[in-house]
Amino acid sequence: MSLSKICLKISLQLTAVTLAATLTGCSSNPSSDDAWSSVSATSTTQSRSDTSAASERSGEYEPVLVRINEPVPLAEGHPNEYVVQVGDTLWDIAATFLKDPWFWPEIWYVNPDIENPHLIYPGDVIGLVYIDGETRISNIRASTYRLSPQARVTPLAQAVTSIPYEDVAAFLSSGVILEKSQADALPYILHTRGEHLIAAAGNEVYVRGMTVDTVGARYSIVHVGDPLIDPDDNRLVGYHGILIGEGRVRRGGDPTTVALISTRQEAVVGDRLIPEAVDAPLNFYPRTPSRNIEGRIIAVVGGVTQIGQYQVVVMNRGSNEGLSMGDVLMVFQAGKTITDRVRGGKVKLPDEKAGTVMVFKTYDRISYGLVMEATQAIHIHDAVRNPT
Repeated sequence: MSLSKICLKISLQLTAVTLAATLTGCSSNPSSDDAWSSVSATSTTQSRSDTSAASERSGEYEPVLVRINEPVPLAEGHPNEYVVQVGDTLWDIAATFLKDPWFWPEIWYVNPDIENPHLIYPGDVIGLVYIDGETRISNIRASTYRLSPQARVTPLAQAVTSIPYEDVAAFLSSGVILEKSQADALPYILHTRGEHLIAAAGNEVYVRGMTVDTVGARYSIVHVGDPLIDPDDNRLVGYHGILIGEGRVRRGGDPTTVALISTRQEAVVGDRLIPEAVDAPLNFYPRTPSRNIEGRIIAVVGGVTQIGQYQVVVMNRGSNEGLSMGDVLMVFQAGKTITDRVRGGKVKLPDEKAGTVMVFKTYDRISYGLVMEATQAIHIHDAVRNPT
């Protein structure tokens, strides 16, 4: 199974947990007097208690909202209603109504009349409602999909996701970034069975450091490539990883025997193994970071020089700085330093906005982000900051 299929498989499994968290941020708001706690909408006379909302949360992802003190601006030419389409993402729907999609959690109202109100399905009608004189967005009419017998069997797999994980998986399939501590802890190829210096599909290798050596367990084989250096302090934060192939445990123990079932290039001593159950949740809701972030893009998965929409980038800020999945950052092209031909001397031109990135995976010092919008070409070492 390729890494792209791995990401897709895991994303589907996590939809039930993480998408429920996507739209339940309202009940985690510490402001007890906010309209989220218990409100009356013009389109309904029912209310939702914090207790029932808390019982619907998974507990694995507790979002922190940064409340704003002014109305959230709507998108120019926004509709009053929108019918959700197959292939839509939460970001797409948010951008339909809002000038800044990351403010979606601030004005989402959970309609108590809708079964599974935290989930959005194709065919649902999303519209503007007014609560206590403020504009909110709500699921105002459920699709017939929710009522069909088949939908009751596998409804979560059809729910709208936050970002297009097929695009993310496609980029991840071309390479990975390994944080230094992660790379050091991964199991590694100790020796190739037989008289081979290198191994390919059909060969077996001996591996040390396996935490799960159950016969049949599958792993991705990754070659540790060039070091990844933080340009701000010149510290080593990780490595570029090159996907070599896949293997399956044939015999447990130390060392573990692993059979290579597919390879893109030869595996050698020192190559690392990543469990197939890679933790790559791709469902969450967009929001502004809880702290002020000043960082830079230090790598792009796939090795391209110019970065566009739905490409995966790596930033030199992570959970140590307060970043978490769902945080949205603005990308800025660094202004050039030029010569003032009139008065003389050097002048630095202002940084210019180049796009938007949403964090979907964090480590201590680095994080993965997906480029949601690219108004200009984005490059390695461009700055990332809180939305303005």
